[in-house]
Amino acid sequence: MAESLVGKLVVATPALLDPNFVRSVVLICDDNEQGKLGIILNRPFQVEVATYAPEWGPFASPPGRVFEGGPVQREAALAIGRLRDEAPAAGWTRVTDELGLVDLGISPAELWGDLVGLRVFSGYAGWGAGQLEDEIAEQAWFVLDSAPSDPFDPEPTDLWEQVLRRQGGDPSIFATGPQDPSSN
Repeated sequence: MAESLVGKLVVATPALLDPNFVRSVVLICDDNEQGKLGIILNRPFQVEVATYAPEWGPFASPPGRVFEGGPVQREAALAIGRLRDEAPAAGWTRVTDELGLVDLGISPAELWGDLVGLRVFSGYAGWGAGQLEDEIAEQAWFVLDSAPSDPFDPEPTDLWEQVLRRQGGDPSIFATGPQDPSSN
């Protein structure tokens, strides 16, 4: 059985030309026999979280906007949170030691004091069984370790370059390349 990708980043390589994923940084949140679910971390919308989910607005990390989580079920809202300490009993699904999916259906008061970061996403990225593994084998994605701060970067549109730069070696070479490699 392959190692779980939960908590890992899949970062689009320049070879990935699908407009849904060009230069995307995706945090994998679920990995099971049916496939994988992830959230694109670097595509903010102009809509404020306070407009979309008013009760969660005060918890939203800067820039306080809703993000495009992916092309699947854009009407669905998902949230990633970062914890101060250990996971609360309710409203939390662990992704890494510090990160997890937050149930937006609970009262924010239930997580008061526990959250030090929150991002709200519209939609998600999903892959059927074996699909992401095939795309990785085709060199469409780098599989990289995530940092607890990745979902909450104050400059999310720069996250693709930042994640690649911190890797060193081959992935870091791509961080400074043009968006369209044919224009190089």
